Amino acid sequence: MGTCASIPSYSRKNRTLLITNGSSPAKVIHSISGRLQEFRQPVKAGKVLSDSDFFLCNAEDMFVNCHVPHVPAEEDLRPGEIYFIMPAGRGYRPISLQELCSLAVKASVALQESRSDMKKETTAFGRRRSGRGFEKVDFQLALKKL
Repeated sequence: MGTCASIPSYSRKNRTLLITNGSSPAKVIHSISGRLQEFRQPVKAGKVLSDSDFFLCNAEDMFVNCHVPHVPAEEDLRPGEIYFIMPAGRGYRPISLQELCSLAVKASVALQESRSDMKKETTAFGRRRSGRGFEKVDFQLALKKL
C-alpha cells in the first residue's frame, strides 16, 4: 500500500521488471474475509472477480485520503504484487489511515499463514521449501504515533 512501502520508489515499469525476474505469484486478498489467492500464471483482473458487487485494486496504488483505483478487467495481474478484492461501494470515498492499516494487517496475516503452509509442504527429497521471511509490524503502535 502506497504509504506503507518500505522499499525505494520505482516507476511501475521498473518495479514490474524487477518482480517478474523472480517466481513470486500475484496475490489477491479478499478485504472482508482476509482469504488469500495466489496466481502463478498470468490472469486478467476480470477473471479473478466472480461478483460484480466487488472490484479489484492494487495495494501499490492505495494512498491515505485518496479514492481506491480499480484495476481494469482486461489488465493482467502483475507477478509479485498484492491486490485486494473490495466491495463495490468502497470505491466511492477516500480510504482512511485506519482502513489502510486494517488491510495491511489482513495482508500480513494472510501472507504469514501462506508462508506457514509452504513450510509444512515438503519436496520429493524430504526438504522443506524455503519462503521469504516477513517482519511483524505493530500497526496499533504506528497509529498512536500519528
